[in-house]
Amino acid sequence: MSELVNQDYNPSAGGNMSGFNFENVQRNAMIEKMMAASSGSIAHPPQAMKTGTTISGMVFDGGVVLGADTRATNGEEVAEKNCEKIHYLSPTMYCCGAGTAADTEKTTELISSQLALMRMETHSPSRVITACTMLRRMLFRYQGHIGAALVLGGTDVDGPHIYQIYPHGSTGKLPYTTMGSGSLAAMAVYESSWREGMAEAEAVELVQRTILAGIFNDLGSGSNCDICVIRNDGTVDMMRNVLKPNPVQPLRDAIQRSSRLTMPIGVTPVLDTKFTPHPKPVGAVAEESTAMEVEG
Repeated sequence: MSELVNQDYNPSAGGNMSGFNFENVQRNAMIEKMMAASSGSIAHPPQAMKTGTTISGMVFDGGVVLGADTRATNGEEVAEKNCEKIHYLSPTMYCCGAGTAADTEKTTELISSQLALMRMETHSPSRVITACTMLRRMLFRYQGHIGAALVLGGTDVDGPHIYQIYPHGSTGKLPYTTMGSGSLAAMAVYESSWREGMAEAEAVELVQRTILAGIFNDLGSGSNCDICVIRNDGTVDMMRNVLKPNPVQPLRDAIQRSSRLTMPIGVTPVLDTKFTPHPKPVGAVAEESTAMEVEG
């Protein structure tokens, strides 16, 4: 978008910028000036931290299936190995979140509370399109600054639905979809194996394969696989850690530790078993306490 900004504009000169007004122009110029003063050369401005996730969802003959991995990253570090990325919205609606963990969690909590208030007012169950409209309006209001890429799934009077919601507020209703950094690997599984009218067992197995494709082919995805099945009759099965493709315990058990690291009982000598309280110092003044005043 740099072609829309006047290249002759100099923020330090106090001139007027023609065309569109991008507030980050002045911010970036200030960052470059500060970095040049500190290091002697203009370096790249700070970049946004990369996030990683694989989430997916699909419609089957009797409902929807949602899936997600459980790895939360902090740049190149794994911050959490077993985080929950399938969030509750209503009794028959759940939402998978990719992007910034705090944004996805608090966004779904807010919409969930709004749906609960609407159910109390209307005395009717929530519809999936209502939740989709609330989510996209909120995300569009913040113009992408809320890093929440969502896969919304649920059932209502119109049947099962899967919606793809981008951080900027654009949405799409699809029979299957994936989001996150591992979405390309997951989508390859969908494109080769999905078909209409699949049974529940086949749909669960296919969603598991999409999440495993993201876990094994994307560095930002990993750990375990969570599955959520929402049926047309209103029943929900939330299965945490249904697959653990990378078990850690066998690797830990294979480590042979030296016996010198195990301290037997009695290796530390006991010098005394009697405890004598420290005498009260001379001249110490006892603290005076006053009774709390209570209004009669």
